[in-house]
Amino acid sequence: MKYDILVVGGGIVGLATALRLKKNKPDLKIILLEKEKQLAKHQTGNNSGVIHSGIYYKPGSLKATNCINGYNELLEFCRENDIKFDLCGKIIVATSQEELPALENIYNRGIQNGLTDIRKISQAEIREHEPHCSGISGIWVPYTGIIDYTDVSYKYAEVFKKLGGEILHEQKVLDIKPGSTSTEVITDKQTFETKLVINCAGLFSDKIAALTHKNINVRIIPFRGEYYEIKKEKEYLVKGLIYPVPDPNFPFLGVHFTRMVKGGVEAGPNAVFSFKREGYKKTDFNWSDFSESIAWPGFRKVAAKYWRTGLGEYYRSFSKAAFTKALQKLIPEIQENDLIPGNAGVRAQACDRTGGLIDDFMILEDKHIINVCNAPSPAATSSLSIGKTVAEMALQRFNSEKKEIVLN
Repeated sequence: MKYDILVVGGGIVGLATALRLKKNKPDLKIILLEKEKQLAKHQTGNNSGVIHSGIYYKPGSLKATNCINGYNELLEFCRENDIKFDLCGKIIVATSQEELPALENIYNRGIQNGLTDIRKISQAEIREHEPHCSGISGIWVPYTGIIDYTDVSYKYAEVFKKLGGEILHEQKVLDIKPGSTSTEVITDKQTFETKLVINCAGLFSDKIAALTHKNINVRIIPFRGEYYEIKKEKEYLVKGLIYPVPDPNFPFLGVHFTRMVKGGVEAGPNAVFSFKREGYKKTDFNWSDFSESIAWPGFRKVAAKYWRTGLGEYYRSFSKAAFTKALQKLIPEIQENDLIPGNAGVRAQACDRTGGLIDDFMILEDKHIINVCNAPSPAATSSLSIGKTVAEMALQRFNSEKKEIVLN
């Protein structure tokens, strides 16, 4: 089983990368391995389905550039392939005077990132967009939309396979053995030989990276985000998307309201440390995952610094009343009995050894492997742009000179 490039991980980033590679270099033999029976099973299939504008991210960062580029490429791909989406817009709402400086900073970042149509809105204008929302000031972001990223992922896969790419399911990578001219990738089913490995394994990206880099300096810490759904008869409370001003100390956006592209309204997510990398239930526990997180010096530093915030998130996780109270800052009318327990997702958050929660995309490479070690939100929006970035890095090894990668 010999290949030019082998991609590990069938989430939206792995699929976008494989597609980019095949579009640019059709003669390369490329295979994607996914450990589950289906694609987009984890982060891709368990997020809130938001098309992000790029307003939050530091100008010039990988998140900012890839989100803005990926946004336009995603919309173009969806229009060409009849994938449903809705650019409904969103408001970011400050509910106290203390939040106004952070709101101003978000606005300035948006302008620097080229979002010239965003607009500061007053309390009265907030009510025009969202009649049931409470806030003293806000930002209207018309670029933001809603979509189903599982649909996008399956279309990426369909196009990739039509171009001659291969996808194999239920192939869990157990080991990677680099050689002088090729690398062996050993799964629980068989062994593959490839010139280059691209690691897009999401929640397990650090473990795949550690197969060839024993002293990798980041660890994936899983954070579960839990959602409630709003009862059908109360969905009128939310017209589009309503977000709070996020805490600048954390790479999370806070509980918010999201109207879904296929119907319904979600409220959430929170962000609680998960005792299992794929732990979607409060009771899920894996001793190996838990002990690896606790043993990581960076996570212990994060826990020591933010334990009060962490306890508050756990309290909200187990207390529907506390979760409701957080939502009432945005929509005072929402009541506890308006909420039905919904789905949950687990975010792969990279943490370095010194206690830094990595807030940007992180891609590490050597002769044998390219590791996408941190690709949290807005990775789904950015997927084609991240795929382009990774594909360019990969194809430099196959081309005598770098070529521009274009998705037609």
